[in-house]
Amino acid sequence: MKKKELQRQLEELQSQMAFQDDALQALQAALATQQQDLLTLRRQLTLLKQRQDEQAQQAEEGPVAPVDEVPPHY
Repeated sequence: MKKKELQRQLEELQSQMAFQDDALQALQAALATQQQDLLTLRRQLTLLKQRQDEQAQQAEEGPVAPVDEVPPHY
């Protein structure tokens, strides 16, 4: 191969590598964001499950007596 052809191929490979590095960094950033979102959603789901369990337990215990209820304030 000629020297110019080798130089062109080298430049092309360097360009491709730079593009792939940028794409990899973008994908890593997106993955980090998604992992944070997933952790947040898991925490929210856990809290919702706890709340649902508490409400189910209260429903099993029966309705609250009117004496125990706090009157509404206007």
